[in-house]
Amino acid sequence: MPISQKISDKLKSSSWIRKMFEEGLRMKKEHGTDNVFDLSLGNPVIEPPEKVLQAIKLAANDTNPGVHRYMPNAGLHDVREKIARSLTIETNCAELSADHIVMVCGAAGGLNITLKTLLDPDEEVIVFSPFFVEYLFYSENHGGKTVVVSTNEDFSLNFSNLRDALSPKTKAVIINSPNNPTGAVYPREMLEELASILKQYSTDNNSPIYLISDDPYKKIVFDGVETPNILELYENSIYITSHSKDLALPGERIGYVAVHPKCADVENLISGLIFCNRVLGFVNAPALIQRAIKSVQNVSVDAEFYRKKRDFLYAELIRIGYSVVKPRGAFYFFPKSPLKDEVVFTQKLAEKKVLVVPGRGFGSPGYFRISYCVPDQVLKGSISGFEEAFKDVKQ
Repeated sequence: MPISQKISDKLKSSSWIRKMFEEGLRMKKEHGTDNVFDLSLGNPVIEPPEKVLQAIKLAANDTNPGVHRYMPNAGLHDVREKIARSLTIETNCAELSADHIVMVCGAAGGLNITLKTLLDPDEEVIVFSPFFVEYLFYSENHGGKTVVVSTNEDFSLNFSNLRDALSPKTKAVIINSPNNPTGAVYPREMLEELASILKQYSTDNNSPIYLISDDPYKKIVFDGVETPNILELYENSIYITSHSKDLALPGERIGYVAVHPKCADVENLISGLIFCNRVLGFVNAPALIQRAIKSVQNVSVDAEFYRKKRDFLYAELIRIGYSVVKPRGAFYFFPKSPLKDEVVFTQKLAEKKVLVVPGRGFGSPGYFRISYCVPDQVLKGSISGFEEAFKDVKQ
């Protein structure tokens, strides 16, 4: 076989998100772009804020010598310093400095260098379902074993299930709030309880469990919801984010990892992150976009843009008869499928030219994900398909 058996097997079970997105491209060629309603991919339709565009132009027009050369693998010091100051204000974590920040190629790059740094073979990483499907691949990339813990009916964290899953092999827990694919947001008291459980288990077993927060949607929340930073709540925490969603820059692949200054083995941990940034081939985050985002850490897209889309689609789904938890952040819905086999139902939706992603792609069969970061005409155009498919299976 020309490629490895392992990768060949993974290709057969690879991301449902990409499968549906590629199906959408095929259908658009066949039926015309205006006749296909693709709600499969979380690819922001909103443009970056004007301040961000101006910052990119300024960075691109900088003719000082050396601005496009190699840099320390952790990234530009002045950029990391600015981020550390911003996080210090947000979290009241006074010891946080540029030395606790590593610039990365998006949150995906950040998660990969973190897991490679932490994991020995067969050590366990706990994720809560539904989860972003790539977590499974990222953990396996570096020899880890993923342990899936189910959440409650409203997608809140189930601490009884977590306690049952913890073991001496547990090295890390990954959370994602606001969550992809559900839009759930974990409130402060829930994160405090999570931190308390992990702290107690770490103490009892004399081995730290690292809490990794994957937070690219942190600034896209609705109805005045708070999104606490885990650096406030747990010393063995690693905060990972990107500007793909809050600045609408997914194609620029820019983000950072922030390590709590009191994290266990903090100096070796940060050295490992920097080393892994290099040996995994990222080398360093792109220089130009690092310089651009330095001055816009307090900027974000207008969450109201997505809130209006959420409210429209939620009202329509409930009117039709779908069972769905109202999201409090991000730009996804995760309704229950009217059919037990949600793959069959998503195929019925595709027949109506509406594309969504089966829930088993997120570790939760029986549900499906809708991404509503699309133009209004796509959302509105999808409603008749959602209604017709629902009626077809309820007859």
